[in-house]
Amino acid sequence: MIRKLARHGILILALVLLVTALARDQFDTWVDTTELPPLTTPPSTEVLDRNGYLLRAYTVANGRWRLRTTLKSTDPDYIKMLIAYEDKRFYIHSGVDLRAMTRAMWQAATNGKVISGGSTLTMQVARLLEASGTGKWSGKLRQIRLALALERHLTKDEILTLYLNWAPFGGNLEGVRSATRAYFGKDPRRLTPAQAALLVALPQAPETRRPDRNLENAYTARDRVLARMVRDRIISNEAAEGAKSEPIPAKKQQFPLLAPHLADMARMQELTQDIHHLTIDAILQQQIEQLATTALTGKGERLSVAILVADHKTGDILASAGSSNYRDDARLGYVDMTRALRSPGSTLKPLIYGMAFDQGLAHPETLIDDTPTMFGSYFPQNFDGKFRGPLRIRRALQLSLNIPAVKLTDALGPAKLMANLRRAGVKPVVPGGKPGLAIALGGLGVTLKDLVQLYAGLAQQGKPRALVFRIGEDATLNTRPMMSPVAAWYVSDVLSGLTPPPNAPRNALAYKTGTSYGHRDAWAIGFDGQHVVGVWMGRADGTPAPGAFGGDLAAPVLFEAFSRIKPDYTPLRPPPPSALTVTNAELPLPLQRFKSRTEIFEKPKGAPKVAFPPDGTEVDAEGFLMVKVRDGIAPFTWLANGKPMLIATHDRQSVLKISGPGFLTLSVIDARGRSAQSRVRLN
Repeated sequence: MIRKLARHGILILALVLLVTALARDQFDTWVDTTELPPLTTPPSTEVLDRNGYLLRAYTVANGRWRLRTTLKSTDPDYIKMLIAYEDKRFYIHSGVDLRAMTRAMWQAATNGKVISGGSTLTMQVARLLEASGTGKWSGKLRQIRLALALERHLTKDEILTLYLNWAPFGGNLEGVRSATRAYFGKDPRRLTPAQAALLVALPQAPETRRPDRNLENAYTARDRVLARMVRDRIISNEAAEGAKSEPIPAKKQQFPLLAPHLADMARMQELTQDIHHLTIDAILQQQIEQLATTALTGKGERLSVAILVADHKTGDILASAGSSNYRDDARLGYVDMTRALRSPGSTLKPLIYGMAFDQGLAHPETLIDDTPTMFGSYFPQNFDGKFRGPLRIRRALQLSLNIPAVKLTDALGPAKLMANLRRAGVKPVVPGGKPGLAIALGGLGVTLKDLVQLYAGLAQQGKPRALVFRIGEDATLNTRPMMSPVAAWYVSDVLSGLTPPPNAPRNALAYKTGTSYGHRDAWAIGFDGQHVVGVWMGRADGTPAPGAFGGDLAAPVLFEAFSRIKPDYTPLRPPPPSALTVTNAELPLPLQRFKSRTEIFEKPKGAPKVAFPPDGTEVDAEGFLMVKVRDGIAPFTWLANGKPMLIATHDRQSVLKISGPGFLTLSVIDARGRSAQSRVRLN
């Protein structure tokens, strides 16, 4: 076999010498007319963070990893070893090294075995480009011709770069960067002598030397390269001995899989793009993904979580965890819950209050009645089923009471609330398409990304701020402000007064929690002077998660997320000069107590009258009775069989909690002490 190899080699050499001896013009024509294969091939698509770190990569069509590599981004000591071991005269020859080929064939013939190879790096690149073998005359001759042609069309550095991107390193690894990622978990910019020597050895026999399959062969091949480097004075004997003691990884490392949902979106939006530069911070992203995993510990197998972190000053999304585990099928981890439509619960209330402040309907110290109220056929209740009577709007928002929020929405108009949501860049979806008062309590669909963007606008003094995830993308929303800076400051001041969850740092973080109907969604959204964070917890399939409350589940995760961003919060903005920081008694009279727009223009006539239920009627009542008063002067007090049921309400329509069946005497008393009665029978 060796004699046959040597004989074929001598014949090849003779052929080369013969061709070289031909007329120069004919030789040049033979080389210049060489048909070149494609010199570029689609590399693995890469998604990089804001600092250039790899977040995720995708295999090419044939399932191979082919990460793009440049000469400048590769360790120069590895390049020195590669050239010294494979092709010492790489920068001198014109593609074929006749001296090296002659020496290799002579050594094989005289020693009875292959001592060294005769292929140059350029010939190896030619073989890789065409995937041609080396055992046939036609293949070897084609490699020689193509190598000569490549040298005329490309620079030496360009040829070397092709090798760095095409060389096989075992299994589905192509290119040196794919190999360093798989074997060492890093890019080839900085390599140890041991790592560089292994990378030099692997392409010669990638399958029989790959460390994850044949570790002993990998050690032998690496140490052979190190010995040659000592002989050729590339490295010292001491460095080689130290390198030989360095272990070779026996297993491949996983390629990074950070921000996988966002990476998928970036790739799908620009399928022809090989490199995607995102605003994500890889270190923070990793911390947020770890938090998402630990947040579900002991919470059941189906509960999921999503966390979004952004810089509201720039609009950059810094971290986005669409689930706790991208590959967790039980939790539907492949679904990006930062962009799934869900009911926002109470998280829209800050916008409602901010709009009321902005339009002069209320002030944080304005009193508002939290009493049973009917809005046509809509009868909202507070989450705990209790009513607190008159209280400051500041407290109503902090307690997330439903009745005051619906009253303000009724005064503003649901259409205006929807318009302001869209102005903030939110894309709400309303069942049936027509918004009603229920949208104030979460009766619409929004995404976590929508809510974080909404709160980014609140943090930016009411100026809408788009959230972006690509470097260089414009975060400007060319719309009118959601509200004035004063109104936005009122909202942040109220939200910053909320008590943090147990064991959370008591810093001035403005935040709001929310829980959707049926405990399907638990929310917590908050901001400081620079960052805004949103947390959603629930089940990705939309089924109820019993016991899921925003304050209990999501709020602690929100504060944990802020602690991952930096040790201390950025202070919130100070109050604008025109902000009115006074007590209720110091407010202008119209702002001391909230009145609906219709109530403001009502002109009571005479003593009060019980408008409903009329005297002598029978009423079907199941624990609650709607009552209405006409005329008289507010506030009103309602009594049932002489027992006070509702004291000092300014609403002309109320709901009383009663027991029945039986006869009931209703009495209403107005501000001047005038009264009216109605006797009814409850069924």
